[in-house]
Amino acid sequence: MTVYMVERSLKGISMEDLGGAQKAAIAKAAEMTAAGTGVKYIRSTFAPEDGRCMCLFEADSAADVKLLNDEAGIPYDSVVEALDLTP
Repeated sequence: MTVYMVERSLKGISMEDLGGAQKAAIAKAAEMTAAGTGVKYIRSTFAPEDGRCMCLFEADSAADVKLLNDEAGIPYDSVVEALDLTP
């Protein structure tokens, strides 16, 4: 699987709503995987000062990641292939 980064503009989002979006992404990934489309939520990084949020997913295609976010109702600006450089 490939890692994809989802870029979001969430300025003004409450921590409660941010947590809800994260839970929705995790739940939708599990649902899609159970149905045969392997998608895994990895993690998110959020900058509250300007509302930028970057979320990492593993999937076979960017289209699968977009579908997950569309079906979960989580807004995004772009989905791009990324390298996860966590040591």
